[in-house]
Amino acid sequence: GRALPPLAALSQVLRLERSRRTAIVFPLQKLERYLAPGTDTARFRLFQPGLAALQRAEALFRSDRGHPIDYVSSAVRMDHAPPLALPEVCFIGRSNVGKSSLIRALFSLAPKVEVRVSKTPGHTKKINFFKVGKYFTLVDMPGYGYRAPQDFVEMVEAYLQERRNLKRTFLLVDGVVGLQKTDHIAIEMLEEFGIPYVMVLTKIDRASRGVLLKNVLEIQEFVKESTQGCFPQLFLVSSVEFSGVHLLRCFVAHVTGNLPAVEAS
Repeated sequence: GRALPPLAALSQVLRLERSRRTAIVFPLQKLERYLAPGTDTARFRLFQPGLAALQRAEALFRSDRGHPIDYVSSAVRMDHAPPLALPEVCFIGRSNVGKSSLIRALFSLAPKVEVRVSKTPGHTKKINFFKVGKYFTLVDMPGYGYRAPQDFVEMVEAYLQERRNLKRTFLLVDGVVGLQKTDHIAIEMLEEFGIPYVMVLTKIDRASRGVLLKNVLEIQEFVKESTQGCFPQLFLVSSVEFSGVHLLRCFVAHVTGNLPAVEAS
């Protein structure tokens, strides 16, 4: 297997000094100090798990002999999808949003899991299923927008409407450029189908603080005013620096029913 990247494991993060540790685990909170006085920050801290919950979630993402994490199969049509056995989460986003890189970061503690990261946008043409032991399935959807498969809408609509064990959809948005026209189309689809979803801002290591803060505030306002099914808190991630990855693992564990509610409150 591959060597673990720096900060992939919580034990590595806990060795950092406090402010750096907070910035890695809770990157949204790092931005709070730059907000105007009086800004409502309640939506920055809706999901704020303690150390025990973060550690429990990490254990789910760490493979061993008794807890295998495996790529299961790919599907181009829903009749090719694996059976509805476990709670499921899916990740969707524009073709160059960094979706495969994020899934690879989430699975970095299971180095034998192969998540292909393409240098060419739009590489993922199929729905890819990854089974996390006996606990849940993580689904990598084809990217939309540039070079998306022609039957993308048909494929994704069928999945979203038919997959009864789908617990949450993670909609990835580029943290540098914010919401784009194609993202709004995806949001309209999720809202129309009544699918619960959460927005994840990727590539935050590439965005200046000013740009990131502007995008966060604009998207949070959009979520508050224009959505019904979106979780009010945004999740910020960097697949390079592992910022937000530990928190996202914890939220995935929570929404798939694998964390006691009291731990995740």
